[in-house]
Amino acid sequence: MNDRRLEWLAEGTEVFGRELAALSDAALDAPSLLPGWTRRHLLAHVGHNAHALMRLLHWARTGEETPMYKDAAARDREIAEGAALAPSALRDLVITSAAELRQAIDSLPERAWSAEVVTAQGRTVPATEVPWMRCREVWVHAVDLDGGVSFDRFPAAMLDELIDDITTTLQRRGQPPALLVEPTDRTRRWRVDIDGQPPATGRVRAPAKQHPGSAAPAVPELGRWL
Repeated sequence: MNDRRLEWLAEGTEVFGRELAALSDAALDAPSLLPGWTRRHLLAHVGHNAHALMRLLHWARTGEETPMYKDAAARDREIAEGAALAPSALRDLVITSAAELRQAIDSLPERAWSAEVVTAQGRTVPATEVPWMRCREVWVHAVDLDGGVSFDRFPAAMLDELIDDITTTLQRRGQPPALLVEPTDRTRRWRVDIDGQPPATGRVRAPAKQHPGSAAPAVPELGRWL
């Protein structure tokens, strides 16, 4: 088991919990950074994601096939129903499910970590991927809550692993555009190579000095990652 990922998971769960605690009940109705979702929808998703990952751990422990979700409609229904909960119940869903998931992780027998399970995207992975899947959820969605957390807050090594994950996924799918990711604060470079396409690059901020009438540097449009 990757102890570093467990540390990231504990820290990310704490960060997400603090962000949630800082939001008033009225603020839960405001939009999140995810198109079409309020913070309520986001919280319901994070809460039920913990339950879904516990189903994968049950699969690994018992050998009984228990997918994350019955189907996409069931997942969407869980989120819609969770978003309609009273604020106190919605907060409890997030906090309680996170604690239950961590208990399930900590109590999983060593032999079960090598068992294969299937993600919601249909990928077959060892159960050791479950803590990483949850890391992504709590850290990225802490940003999506739009309460002030940014990707600068992420542990540096975890951010590298997240970029690895994203670019590997896009490369495996052959999903355009071709990319060259070259952060200014790292020596590493990441590429997504698509036949016949030059790698696109993008910048979050326009240069401080820009000629009048010139367009800001274009940021590539990326499709879904998960």
